[in-house]
Amino acid sequence: MILVTGDTHGDFSRFSPDHFPETKAMTKADAVIICGDFGGIFADTPVEAHWLDWLEDRSFTTLFVDGNHENFEKLNAFLVHIWHGGKVHYLRPHVIHLMRGQVFEIGGLTFFTMGGAASHDIQDGVLDPEAPDFEERYWQMRRMRSRFRVKGITWWPEELPSEAEYDEAVKNLEKVNWLVDCVLTHCLPTSVMERLSTDYIPDKLTDFLEMVMRRCRFDFWYAGHYHQNRVVDDRFIIQREQVTELKQSPLRQQIAGADDTQENDSISIKF
Repeated sequence: MILVTGDTHGDFSRFSPDHFPETKAMTKADAVIICGDFGGIFADTPVEAHWLDWLEDRSFTTLFVDGNHENFEKLNAFLVHIWHGGKVHYLRPHVIHLMRGQVFEIGGLTFFTMGGAASHDIQDGVLDPEAPDFEERYWQMRRMRSRFRVKGITWWPEELPSEAEYDEAVKNLEKVNWLVDCVLTHCLPTSVMERLSTDYIPDKLTDFLEMVMRRCRFDFWYAGHYHQNRVVDDRFIIQREQVTELKQSPLRQQIAGADDTQENDSISIKF
């Protein structure tokens, strides 16, 4: 069983048995995937440790791509391991960060992962705590209810991928002939994002995902970030609290190479 949900921001109550009865029939071989803004490793507090342990104690495995509301300094300090064909960070043995630009095979399906997003709640800027006028500006902006964040405390430049991560993504997609079952990201390709609202501004990552959308053959693309549950069209699904199950069924043929075809399991959506 593979299920997908949206941003958690450190609140995992949706996975309690009262809200998530499916857990009673799940094992560690089953997975719940969070589409960014996991938020479970932010300040190394006892509360965070409690919830990570709580997730580890669930009957399923928790997987996540990163969003923009993550502490990338702490997240990237974890050792890199290979899991199901791609690079990961283990926060706990069964709480796993799916790193950017990777292709994983999970439960007979292939997933391309590309976390990250540009924050859209920093219209009034990012403050540097090393600046001599930081405290004065901080309290001034608080009084004005400005939309800002603080570098190294609530915001990190690593929210957007590096050139190395873009390059690795392309190389890994080339290895599978740009063919995957499902794409997992936090934000969406530029053209899909613009269909949601003109308030969202394209950036290098959304443009990169636009290229992936045009070149890659895939069944479904899941994203979080936009705080809504919405099926944009027959392939793009935005998640918030909703949990969606991916079901395998032999519905179509996929092109396996330049000239050969073979029958593979496809994906249907169960809401």
